[in-house]
Amino acid sequence: MMISIKNNVFRTVAIAGAALLLMAATSRATFAHAARNAPQAASASQAKVDLNSATESELEELPGIGPASAKKIIAARPFSSVSDLSKTGIPASTITKITPLVTAGSAGAAAAAEGAVPSKGKRATSTAESAASGQTPPTDSKGMVWVNLDSGVYHYPNSRYYGKTKNGKYMSESDATGAGYHAAANEKKPQ
Repeated sequence: MMISIKNNVFRTVAIAGAALLLMAATSRATFAHAARNAPQAASASQAKVDLNSATESELEELPGIGPASAKKIIAARPFSSVSDLSKTGIPASTITKITPLVTAGSAGAAAAAEGAVPSKGKRATSTAESAASGQTPPTDSKGMVWVNLDSGVYHYPNSRYYGKTKNGKYMSESDATGAGYHAAANEKKPQ
């Protein structure tokens, strides 16, 4: 009978020890998982990075964004939405990674609405101005050019692109150069 009690005590101690080892291993795995995901959880709880106002170093802290990508983002400002990042040449996988971490703040919408000067020196346009493909040429077209708002290049009346690009508008050549636009390299100014 005494051997039976000792065996039962031994079994109980063995089972309790195994249970303690299992709990320790489980809590260690849980702690390691929590530690690995802590940066993601911390960044999700922090304020999102505003694509329209973030500094180059703030952008470089985003996953997959290095110095070259940060410069592309800054050069393409303002953004009206995070999906506009696709126009900068940043890979779609990187955009997917950073989408929960960024926002296109009201600075982009306000700059576009007010016609402010973005970082490249080109004038931002309002929605009415960017719907230029339906514009009619001005009656006095002398000295007028067609500005392609996407490329920052303007075209003369003798060009096949004059009034034809999707996102553009008519302006005087002096206004166009003053706003930071430049003449297309392969076109000659009409005499």
